[in-house]
Amino acid sequence: MTLFEKLRCLFTFGQGVALPLPDISSKTNPIQLFDQWFNDANKSGILLAESMSVSSCDQSGQPSSRMVLLKEFDEDGFVFYTNYASRKSQDLAENNKIALLFHWGVLQRQIRIEGIVEKVTHEQSEKYFHSRDRGSQIGAWASKQSSLLANKEELKKQQAYYTEKFAGQVIPLPEFWGGWRIKPHYMEFWQGRANRLHDRICFELSQTHSELEKAPKSLWRQFNLNP
Repeated sequence: MTLFEKLRCLFTFGQGVALPLPDISSKTNPIQLFDQWFNDANKSGILLAESMSVSSCDQSGQPSSRMVLLKEFDEDGFVFYTNYASRKSQDLAENNKIALLFHWGVLQRQIRIEGIVEKVTHEQSEKYFHSRDRGSQIGAWASKQSSLLANKEELKKQQAYYTEKFAGQVIPLPEFWGGWRIKPHYMEFWQGRANRLHDRICFELSQTHSELEKAPKSLWRQFNLNP
């Protein structure tokens, strides 16, 4: 976030300011459009524009949602990091289908993403883990995420234990911690309009075969939905 964006965030209490409406053509790539909207959200002064709702579903069909932070994205997908023993990770290990939601109220925009997940490489998780501040690295070791906690003192003892254990050395990546990559097959961009006649621009991944190609080629099909 630039200094100007930080000042805008400060003066709007993290709510941001409205920006001009986007221009979307029939040739628009959804990942590039996400990049544009994500940058707009940051420029508007929205605090933690990278916040997103992650919805998973267990084997019984029970869905659950929680807010996490998007850390990376490119043509290969969207990445967040977490404890692999957490409830969301257990859900995703059993059922790799997932849904994301970004909502930027002041811009009257939201983005829905559906897809499947896969774990990122150990090297990628390790690189990100060591970019975190030391306190967060200790916290990753200390917290047995989603397991029962007897009392707050138990967590403080774990924090103190790992602080002493790793004193004066590089903190290793926990084997139970790392990233998930969401590989999208559906993306919907919602733009608020007057009289509730909102835009819903959708992209769905499809595969086409060519006589010149041995493998199918993935293409995004664009269409609109009624608001």
